[in-house]
Amino acid sequence: MGRPVIRALIAAALVLALAGCGVVPRPSMDTTGADTFEDDVRTARTLGEEFWNQQFRQLGRTYRPIEDFVAYAGGSGPDCGDQPAVPNNAFYCPIGHFIAYDERWMEALWNEMGDGSVYVVIPHELGHAVQAQLRTGFALNVQLELQADCYAGGTLSALVGSGVLGTEEGDEDELLLSLAAAGDPTDDWLDPDAHGTAEQRQLAFAKGYRGGVGAC
Repeated sequence: MGRPVIRALIAAALVLALAGCGVVPRPSMDTTGADTFEDDVRTARTLGEEFWNQQFRQLGRTYRPIEDFVAYAGGSGPDCGDQPAVPNNAFYCPIGHFIAYDERWMEALWNEMGDGSVYVVIPHELGHAVQAQLRTGFALNVQLELQADCYAGGTLSALVGSGVLGTEEGDEDELLLSLAAAGDPTDDWLDPDAHGTAEQRQLAFAKGYRGGVGAC
């Protein structure tokens, strides 16, 4: 199956999912109106954590909010244990239970690909925070990453479905572009840093969007 066909299938899945959701005035995944990059970052974090708090409560468990949400520039980010922060990245650190992100990099994504990028990156990192709390274990790093993509799709789907986020024409393209930009160039699952190819990440996100976090 060629890449155009895969992309068409993923896009169709997202279009069908988004098509059934009503559009609300604010906040919405577009850059029109008064929304700013900072607004979207704050909204993605706040709504994402509220969503997981509800999910944990339904399971009879207590969600532990992240301790800090750190914006950095270039190589000035916080260390995670003995691992230094790197430019053009966002990450969850279990040591300290915090999320950090290169603000200039993420704002560039927001400007170039649309604000949908923020609603991919931040829910993905929150997904890693959830994995840490659930003590999710996989043999390969790429499995953790693709589950976090799936969690991100499930989170976004729930927020749109509940009406707290709206959708507009072109949102599915923003989401696909954001996931494609973060995909690995090769399908090497044994690479300890592997995150999945563009198609694998898009499919994982679409799986969560269509089936919810329970499908992940």
